[in-house]
Amino acid sequence: MPTTNALSPSLVLTLAFATALALQLLVQLWLNTRQVRHVAQHRDQVPGTFANHISLAAHQKAADYTLAKARLGLAHMAWGALILLGWTLLGGLNALQTALLQFMAPGMAQQLVLLAAFALISGLLDLPFSLYQTFVLEARFGFNKSTPAIWLGDLLKSTVLAAVIGLPIAWVILWFMGAAGSLWWLWAWGIWTGFQLLLMWIFPTFIAPWFNKFEPLADETLKARVTRLMQRCGFAAKGLFVMDGSRRSAHANAYFTGFGASKRVVFYDTLLQQLNADEVEAVLAHELGHFKHKHITKRMLGMFALSLAGFAVLGWLSQQVWFFTGLGVTPSTAMVFGQPAYDNALALLLFMLAMPVFTFWASPLLAHFSRRDEFEADAYAMQQAQGSALASALLKLYEDNASTLTPDPVYARYYYSHPPAVERLARMPAPATPQSASAA
Repeated sequence: MPTTNALSPSLVLTLAFATALALQLLVQLWLNTRQVRHVAQHRDQVPGTFANHISLAAHQKAADYTLAKARLGLAHMAWGALILLGWTLLGGLNALQTALLQFMAPGMAQQLVLLAAFALISGLLDLPFSLYQTFVLEARFGFNKSTPAIWLGDLLKSTVLAAVIGLPIAWVILWFMGAAGSLWWLWAWGIWTGFQLLLMWIFPTFIAPWFNKFEPLADETLKARVTRLMQRCGFAAKGLFVMDGSRRSAHANAYFTGFGASKRVVFYDTLLQQLNADEVEAVLAHELGHFKHKHITKRMLGMFALSLAGFAVLGWLSQQVWFFTGLGVTPSTAMVFGQPAYDNALALLLFMLAMPVFTFWASPLLAHFSRRDEFEADAYAMQQAQGSALASALLKLYEDNASTLTPDPVYARYYYSHPPAVERLARMPAPATPQSASAA
């Protein structure tokens, strides 16, 4: 009887990767098309829930901004998929490795140069979209405040930070991959976890001030009010700071940063310009709700658990020839500890490139849990501050940030980390109308 040859593991991976990427692109295209159509259909009328608070002009600006971002996102998505194919199945990563080996002997230095060259080329390929996003799209809607000098300075600083911070941690992980035996991934995960915690601790003091100015909150009345709120909530912070967010963008925000004793509360200057004291207190109470429900801790533990699983999978894949050949790379055949020691930097890059394609389908689950946390934080904020002030603050932020009030429901379920405005405000007391607010 004739026999049929089973597909090789390498070919199976190639087919699985290509199929998963094609399905991802189709789903993204379908979701973005739904979003564009839904927002465009509701552009000319403010939803009844918001009719007394949002003008038609503001609603249409938000719709146009959302449509412009969605269309740019489609182009960026297609470009990203083409670049991904170029690096993998079309042999780009293999060609880069071969070119470097013509000038450098195999070893740690060559692997670090490979990582750096990949990061540099990838950044350059994405540069047109970054420039367009900042200086065309954001500028068209009045949000961009950055200048070419500021933008270039940020780029240079980010590059220096990536080299100063990224290369040493890459060196440590590569060293473990080559010297710590079959359980190298467990040691590497421990180092990676410690590194993440260290970054959280040093970011507010050493990294963030390199990009923005942080001044202590000068409004003593607001400072006293915020301090009382934090005391009621059992939250201790190292300080209250105002960041010059308006130097780069008109978007507003507030956040907690730091770890342990280095925690800080940071307000964008744009936020303080847009909201009154009641609204600022309500927004901060929402952020404190995340602290009270331990959302940050849970997310951090979840991230560490997922990274442990990722390192374990990488530990196995890095020793499989088909993992390399199935993604367009010809590995070396050197031996370490009696086992094939394929190019470790290549394994890291291939894993980083391939995994998002296979984990894309987890996006709606992660978004669901994030929206649930936002509802819990809102409920806590309404216990600690005025619910109507939180609703009023959200309306102002939706308007000032040109966030659409009419997203496609399916798109929102898949992507939105925060509940759509209509769902969120439905759980809050009605804010005062602008006329009522001015009369008060």
